[in-house]
Amino acid sequence: MLRFGVHERAVLGAMSEEGKDIGYRQWGLSAPRAVLVLVHGLGAHGGRWEALADFFLKKGISSYAIELANPAEPDKAARSSGHFRKYRDSILSLYDIAAANHPGKKIFIVGESMGALLAFLIAAERPGLFGGLVCLSPAFANRVKLSASDYLKIFLSFFHDSGMKIRLPFDSSMCTRDTHYRHRMDSDPLEYRHAPPKLLVEVLCAQIRAKMASRTVTLPVLFLIAGEDRIADAGAAAGVFSTVPSADKALVEFPGMYHSLSVELGREAVFEEMLKWVDKRI
Repeated sequence: MLRFGVHERAVLGAMSEEGKDIGYRQWGLSAPRAVLVLVHGLGAHGGRWEALADFFLKKGISSYAIELANPAEPDKAARSSGHFRKYRDSILSLYDIAAANHPGKKIFIVGESMGALLAFLIAAERPGLFGGLVCLSPAFANRVKLSASDYLKIFLSFFHDSGMKIRLPFDSSMCTRDTHYRHRMDSDPLEYRHAPPKLLVEVLCAQIRAKMASRTVTLPVLFLIAGEDRIADAGAAAGVFSTVPSADKALVEFPGMYHSLSVELGREAVFEEMLKWVDKRI
């Protein structure tokens, strides 16, 4: 059973203005100073944002966290191609909900890992939609590697969709040094560590597209990089950042911190850096 914080409301299967069913979590105020749209990464879910959203709620900023469809669910729809298109549509639908609830308020898109990759692509595609883009440990390239048998599964998936799944090559010990949160991740039924081969192909294609689209990102941009990232390639993120033409951009590295900055030890420093950046752009 899901448990939610005092200010958190889960809206699962909610209907967007376009008539699409999406799931999201909301940490809301009736009159916030600004709004965050939060996008989690591969293997995670919207609950990962709890600490960050609670922090910003106390600062007068509301948050909406999308629940991206779990690709490991054992149904044909979850195994089909087009995951990133569906993810994009869900995020844009959540933006519409946030904008309708808070007309006139600046909305910032925030993504972590694969979520940052998604957020970056949306920012490139819709440059005037969001008030700013924040990327935590963006996964523009991977440090983790698949096995030879995994590559075989990917190859076979192009010819026959048999419901094959690939074990994601990371675990909680690579995400955070916080042992309490590691235990929470390992026992959380909403965390998943398998994905269909086609989704991993889509991630690779999205990484290529993001590097090609980086020169079209003109909105304010903040990159937050983990100094000891064993999952995403921090060098690749810095390379993409260097090609972004936005006149308002900043990159901050957190030495010694692991990949999942939103749940890492010392995450308060990450949140404070985000808050200073957002405050200047409200």
